[in-house]
Amino acid sequence: MPSWRKPFSKRDVDQGVTAEEEPEVADGSLRYVQVDQAGNGSDPTYQEATGAPVEVNSPLGYDVGPVTIIFLNISMMIGTGVYSTPSTILKGVGSVGLSMIYWALGFVTSITSFSVYLEFASYYSNRSGSEVVYLEQAYPRPKWLFPTAFAFQTIVLSFSSGNSIVLAEYLFATSGSSYTAWQLKGVAVADYTIATLQKFTDANELPVVMANTKFSYWFSNGVGIVKVLTLVFISITGLVVLGGHTKVENPLVNFEHPFEGKATAYGLTNSLYKIIFSYAGYTNAFNVVNEVKNPIKQIRRNGFISLSVVTALYILANIAYFAAGKSYLPKEDLAAAKQIAASLFLQNVFGTGRAVKGLNFLIALSSFGNLLAVLLGQSRVIRECGRQGVLPWPRFWASTKPLGTPLGPYFVKWLLTIIMILAPPAGDAFNFITDLQVYPSSIFSLLLSIGLYLVRWRRSRLNLPRPTFRAWDPVVIFTILLNLFLLVMPWYPPNGGQYAGDVSFWYATYVVTGIAIILGCVLYYWLWVWALPRFGGYRIRQEVLTFGAGAQSHRLVKVPVGELDVWDQTHDAVGRPVGVSPVVTEDGQDSEVKRAREVVATEKSAA
Repeated sequence: MPSWRKPFSKRDVDQGVTAEEEPEVADGSLRYVQVDQAGNGSDPTYQEATGAPVEVNSPLGYDVGPVTIIFLNISMMIGTGVYSTPSTILKGVGSVGLSMIYWALGFVTSITSFSVYLEFASYYSNRSGSEVVYLEQAYPRPKWLFPTAFAFQTIVLSFSSGNSIVLAEYLFATSGSSYTAWQLKGVAVADYTIATLQKFTDANELPVVMANTKFSYWFSNGVGIVKVLTLVFISITGLVVLGGHTKVENPLVNFEHPFEGKATAYGLTNSLYKIIFSYAGYTNAFNVVNEVKNPIKQIRRNGFISLSVVTALYILANIAYFAAGKSYLPKEDLAAAKQIAASLFLQNVFGTGRAVKGLNFLIALSSFGNLLAVLLGQSRVIRECGRQGVLPWPRFWASTKPLGTPLGPYFVKWLLTIIMILAPPAGDAFNFITDLQVYPSSIFSLLLSIGLYLVRWRRSRLNLPRPTFRAWDPVVIFTILLNLFLLVMPWYPPNGGQYAGDVSFWYATYVVTGIAIILGCVLYYWLWVWALPRFGGYRIRQEVLTFGAGAQSHRLVKVPVGELDVWDQTHDAVGRPVGVSPVVTEDGQDSEVKRAREVVATEKSAA
């Protein structure tokens, strides 16, 4: 049997790590433990002990190669943004020239943030989950505060309803049928359910198997190729129009006065949000770092390739939209096109025949591929949140049984997406949900960028090894200022008043909602970790759970105050019983925990 088909429990690897193999380095109350070289070939490293235990051998395998890295990012970046948001961006910035500059600016904002992520990955190249890990390590105190806040906001905002709605719109455009709001919602629910069910399908039932991690990546790569070819077709079409080889009479009319138009502060900020949404996905490969062999070198090279390819295609596609000429697609019509700008372009160039419907289907397929890429990446993010121990039922989040994929995160993401498709008003759903997901992300992105300096400072004090990649300070500072700008400017009201935003209700609703979600997480943390333990006579400690196939997780447990000394003496900083190796039984039960409790009981009796 090929090695990638063998269960990890049957491979010739050591899946247990004892406390004695992890020397500790102290920095005040912080304890950093050394982790030996992982199965992905990453160098030995140190991480703060409250972080989720490192899975030295990934239970999800090592199937992410150079091509998969490229198309994981491309499939997540090329979703609905380049097809649905050019109209909103043009309306916000007021001119064709500034719109094109914004699309190029997207590359700058993305590559700077990419560099920050890459340096973090250099420190923790044996952990998947990207910002889950990086925030956890940048802000280890107060204990479990950042993991709790980030975990709950990530899960609450993990829905993909916006992309599902736009996918449904393109399917209706393909069929040429009109639709009601609830028909649109129904198709969106069906789209996302099909995408999710792919993850649960038995290998004997479909030729393309999403229940197996390796085939999941193969399928994602295939859809990514279709995405690229679709944008290449639109780009070439635009160049042909510019060359005067179509029925368009004046293809350069929209470029004659490129900066004609008036922009507002609100429009500029809102458009920048849309650009960030359109480029979102360039960090998707960081979500699967522990599944990549030689991860830093591979992600550095192939991540840059994917971002460069997408940027070029985005700019060429927007040139194509404007090249249709005044008689067919004036910028005024494009600004009023709302979501389906690409369909309007195709109708004006080709007419309403089969070619347009066929291309609409390819765009719909591209949107579907985006749903799959997000499922692959974000399932790892949610799984890593669960492995930190701050969520209930750690087995539900961390276990990869029985199919070798994180089924728990898939189910939660599906449920939240369905709720968010059905609950918001259909007309405002896309814009509000897009903005709502970006604002809390910007808060954590700002803290992440600042946290990079905290990680550098602590590691320098402890004389820990330098990373294999280090971002330039101007790049980090630019990222900090960008995220600070994105936090401040959304409070500035639009010109038409408080109800003149891109939704029918108060323009800053998404800002207040995002902040409320984070504050709710902090309140929950204070009650759970500080208030209730003081009243209940216990304290929170962490222990390590080891499941089948090499999966590991923390679990936060209540230890009575009278037993704290015994617990701390019999457990290391990570939460493993001192001198006890984990033993995994067939049902996945962790006998390490049972033995730890026996040790505690014995010590207590002796005392």
